[in-house]
Amino acid sequence: MKALLAAVACAVGLASGALAQPYPARPIVVIVPASAGGPTDTIARIVAERMGAALGGNVVIENVGGASGTIATGRLVRSPPDGYTLCIGGWNHFVVNAGTYPNLPYDFVKDFEPIAQLASGPQILMSRKSVPAANLRELVDWLKAQPMVTMATGGVGAPGHVSGISLQQKIGVNFQFIPYRGSAPALQDVVAEHIDTIFEQTSTALTQIRGGTVKAYAVTANTRLALLPDLPTVDEAGLPGFHVSVWQGMWAPKGTPKEVIAKLNAAVVQALADPRVKARFAEIAQEVPPAGQQTVEGFAAYHKAEMEKWVPIIRAANITPP
Repeated sequence: MKALLAAVACAVGLASGALAQPYPARPIVVIVPASAGGPTDTIARIVAERMGAALGGNVVIENVGGASGTIATGRLVRSPPDGYTLCIGGWNHFVVNAGTYPNLPYDFVKDFEPIAQLASGPQILMSRKSVPAANLRELVDWLKAQPMVTMATGGVGAPGHVSGISLQQKIGVNFQFIPYRGSAPALQDVVAEHIDTIFEQTSTALTQIRGGTVKAYAVTANTRLALLPDLPTVDEAGLPGFHVSVWQGMWAPKGTPKEVIAKLNAAVVQALADPRVKARFAEIAQEVPPAGQQTVEGFAAYHKAEMEKWVPIIRAANITPP
């Protein structure tokens, strides 16, 4: 009996010791709902590496592609809320999917714990080089005068597709959307003058804009890009308020302890303040979000506002999953 009691006491002591271990006591897995090498994956790896140093532990990236990222978000919602499984995803995964997949068994606002916004990148409205418009106002007039205008997208429901839907509603035109398997081949067909227009992120478009193989009219933000300081904002060019940001953020499963969320948030904020992280973001045309959106509360409010803005637009357009 004494031996049995001693064994029980030992087990209880070991369990208590394990529970008392400071977080994180083992590697943290960060699910990325995209393949390796893409923008979301690149941002995730930059931030995760610096977070690992701040937390004093390993932060491991696991790419979980498929079904436009819903396989990954479905896995996150089913994970234990202990801070050891997180997700770094984008506007397309946590906003657009809410509109294109209305029957998912989870809610993108209610069933995840926001940690922080990580990065943002506005889009650029461009056309083939031979379009006669010299600025955005002239482009809008030209679009309205055409019986049909083609717009390339990186796929059905891709950021450029959603931006195009929003633009046609704003200016009263109808685009013929041409979906591609990714933004790179879509842009190549604009360069080749097979397609009229495209919305694209700076990282993909920069070389073509600088090379003069396309016309760039405006950036979908209220501030100019450091990499393209001569390109006006939509506000300056004649479409005030037409802001579209392809942003990335970090989430945990619902019910993750507040102290764990706070520790993760502090690690993200520390990472985003690191000059090396800022420099690497600049290389891929990503911007560090405002300080208010790096907080848990600020990011939660921003995510909710983006849902309220974009989900009705997506559902009204009847975008269905590819």
